[in-house]
Amino acid sequence: MTRTPSGRSDETRTVDPSTLMTWVERAADVPDGPMVIDVRSIAEYDTVHIRGSYHVPAQTLAEHTAELARHLDDPSSPVVLVCQSGVRAEQARRHLAAAGLDHAHVLDGGVPAYAAAGGDVVRGRRVWALERQVRLAAGSLVLAGLGAGRFLHPNARLLAAGIGAGLTFSALSDTCAMGSMLARLPINRDSADPTVSATVAALRERPARGSSAAAADPAVAT
Repeated sequence: MTRTPSGRSDETRTVDPSTLMTWVERAADVPDGPMVIDVRSIAEYDTVHIRGSYHVPAQTLAEHTAELARHLDDPSSPVVLVCQSGVRAEQARRHLAAAGLDHAHVLDGGVPAYAAAGGDVVRGRRVWALERQVRLAAGSLVLAGLGAGRFLHPNARLLAAGIGAGLTFSALSDTCAMGSMLARLPINRDSADPTVSATVAALRERPARGSSAAAADPAVAT
């Protein structure tokens, strides 16, 4: 068990929005400002992200965990992983922990909670969050299966059963195949995900210690 910043004893290291806001504000005066790593899709990041955060998509982090962990392994600077709700950020934390980086935290409530608490965020074009797209797709397929089962053929109801089974497996395995597929849609890929080399370069060019983390917005580009 790990004692979390909020005082709870839990396997997941979490940090609440108000604490992260304090860390960010304090970064102008002390040399241990947080490194905020956003693991969401490019569409979600472009919609709204925490000012000063680095965009490292969950898939990129999973595929290059060891390399990225080396550039994040600074015990004096808290690493805070953020996503929309905390699920993908926790997956990223486990990858980093397996690579030896055990001081990363997960933002409780994700970017929405940080924005709601008054945190400094950058807003761009509006695209539905991936979790919301998954709920719409799953709900629509269930309704379609039930409707087709009633008016076309009873076997069509198996579609609804399949979606239910898929959601159950998604919860048990902490994965989301539907989310991965939706992330490949053009609406979610108007901009390209950053390459690992661009990500590493951005981390290397992190503002010097003692400078304000909120002053810059190091969005990673390809």
